[in-house]
Amino acid sequence: MQDWREYYNERLTTAEEAVKHIPNNSDLWLAHAVGEPPTLTKAMIDNYEQYENVRVHHMVRLGPVDYTLEGMEGHFIENPMFSGANNRAALADGRADYSPVYLHEAPKMLREGDLNCDVLIVQVSPPDEAGYVSFGVSCDYTVQANISAKITIAQVNPNMPRTWGETQVPVTNFEYFVEAEDDLYEIQPPKIDETAKLIGEHCASLVEDGSTLQLGIGAIPDAVCLFLKDKKHLGIHSEMIADGTLELVKAGVIDNSMKSVDKDRLSVTFLMGTRALYDWADDNPALIMRPSNYINHPAVVMQQYKMVCINSAIEVDMMGQVASEAMGLKQFSGPGGQVDFVRGASMAEGGKSIIAMPSVTIKRDGTIISKIVPFLQPGAAVTTTRNDVHYVVTEYGIAPLKGKSLRQRAKNLINIAHPDCKQPLIDEYEKRFGEKY
Repeated sequence: MQDWREYYNERLTTAEEAVKHIPNNSDLWLAHAVGEPPTLTKAMIDNYEQYENVRVHHMVRLGPVDYTLEGMEGHFIENPMFSGANNRAALADGRADYSPVYLHEAPKMLREGDLNCDVLIVQVSPPDEAGYVSFGVSCDYTVQANISAKITIAQVNPNMPRTWGETQVPVTNFEYFVEAEDDLYEIQPPKIDETAKLIGEHCASLVEDGSTLQLGIGAIPDAVCLFLKDKKHLGIHSEMIADGTLELVKAGVIDNSMKSVDKDRLSVTFLMGTRALYDWADDNPALIMRPSNYINHPAVVMQQYKMVCINSAIEVDMMGQVASEAMGLKQFSGPGGQVDFVRGASMAEGGKSIIAMPSVTIKRDGTIISKIVPFLQPGAAVTTTRNDVHYVVTEYGIAPLKGKSLRQRAKNLINIAHPDCKQPLIDEYEKRFGEKY
């Protein structure tokens, strides 16, 4: 039997050589978010002239997307399942395509071939004494992509933490290794303004002792954490966590003792924050990393008693339809795990789902645009249906929608709209329902 060290050393190469094994006309997947390998991605882009029609797939991207620039046509085809600031221009200009996918379904779709994966490039920790590396901060769809891929190229980075759970795999799961030390991508904690604090306080009022939480990243989730410090025995079952969660863990507010599934441990599918978060996660048995077909699956989420999920939106109409991924026809992000957790929390005993957002968007010229609207923008995708929404929260309060009539929903949403934006909503209410608001 071949020793793992021999196997590893035989396949150890440079980034420049490794990316030459990416075939033309192939489907290439980048590991998710912080798991993306910077050295390999750069080498792939530098080698662009050697490729024809390499389709690049991913969800959250934090690194440069130079393969979407003008002049890359015919070499790369960008086809993400989640868009961000770094590829929105390419999508808007038609130099990229987009495929909507729920995060909990991505591993199954890779396994069953609805999503094809010829090549995966990924970032891992150095191997341990038994010859296992760790995917570290990125479990999500990366684990299944590694199984499905015909070729997996791994950047071995000593800065990648080793995490517990389903992130540890033998070196024999990979075809090529490139040793390269890069700093992991970091997302600094956002500034929490007064609007975010008000929203956070409203959301926190819906959280009971013993609840299990799904939190995202940004000012609102961090603001929610500010107002949870007097709660007891909270748990985490979340698509991701960021630094805002750590203070509650260190204070003992989050102890996971009341969780129904993965009791006494935080369970997540990826991490995205600062180096402090990654250092805390390193070899920490209190954290368990599992793929998104487990963490995000509504059938798993629903098992958590008092499951509370908090997500955001671009706009919500007067019926309670939520658009979270597109501004009209302009792709902005993706469904991610919002619907996964909304449906799971709705089915959980004592569960609650919350859509939290500022009441308005303020444009650069000072114009305010209401996020509560009579109608969604033409062409906008409905991310979360009106049948699924439980609460909508703005800085002006909480609008309960579950079990409410269309009239009640509209009234409740108008009540939490920005005062300067209420009149068009009232006018539409009176026109639609034939009665005074």
